[in-house]
Amino acid sequence: MRTAVITLAARRITHLRNQIRGLARSTAAPGDHLVVAMGDPEALDLARHHRAHGVWLDARTPQLPLAHARNLGARTAIARGAELLVFLDVDCIPDPQMIARYRAAATDEPLLLCGPVTYLPPAPPAGYDLPGLRRQRAPHPARPDPPGSTCVDSTDFDLFWSLSFALTADTWRRIGGFCTRYHGYGGEDTDFAYKAAAAGARLRWTGGADAYHQYHPVSDPPIEHLDDILTNATTFHRRWGRWPMRGWLDSFAADGHITYDHAAQRWHRTADLVAYGAPGKSS
Repeated sequence: MRTAVITLAARRITHLRNQIRGLARSTAAPGDHLVVAMGDPEALDLARHHRAHGVWLDARTPQLPLAHARNLGARTAIARGAELLVFLDVDCIPDPQMIARYRAAATDEPLLLCGPVTYLPPAPPAGYDLPGLRRQRAPHPARPDPPGSTCVDSTDFDLFWSLSFALTADTWRRIGGFCTRYHGYGGEDTDFAYKAAAAGARLRWTGGADAYHQYHPVSDPPIEHLDDILTNATTFHRRWGRWPMRGWLDSFAADGHITYDHAAQRWHRTADLVAYGAPGKSS
């Protein structure tokens, strides 16, 4: 099964370099590695230097066009002959067995395949020791971690994340790609999972398809992305009739940054009373 790894990149050069090093250690090398450079010429140059296929996507605003970039990456990979698409976040280093496990788990039925992800501590001065990453394996506890080479099916599509997942080109076409109404941070991956469920796809957690997420500073909840999260959550609510990212929204509310008007079905930023949300559902 001809496999393409698709990575979105912007201002994560060291992380992209480590990912490329990790892919070189794969027991089942991908047939293609596409790097969609979102307004970052350095990422494009690095990809081409390492014989990955660099794809340029103009990005003129701070809000990265993640949905557009994933759709462009998939469209390009399929045009280049890919039968299995593996989406890997630029922060993730693949385990040597990851691609082989995704290939083994893929079938003719429509599936979203997800592998366990370990969040790494900060890299030592010499950088991450790639052969030693398995010793740091500690997958995120909120998601399934099937043992060995087993798989576990799930109906909880809220657990889907876009850090590491795979699907066949046929399943991609069936789902129809990512909704491009989302801009910036948050929501577009959960929307994709709901689209997959609506299209009859199943969620399958794939043991052994590990990835290791390289450290970078984050806020919890991500207050710097508050506006994007509220706008994208409203888009999701209009499309699916429920609020996503409830952990973040509840944390923002607990910290006093937002409040919810139940009668109007709107979130309000408490600082400037900007309203997010409206009744109704869009297609």
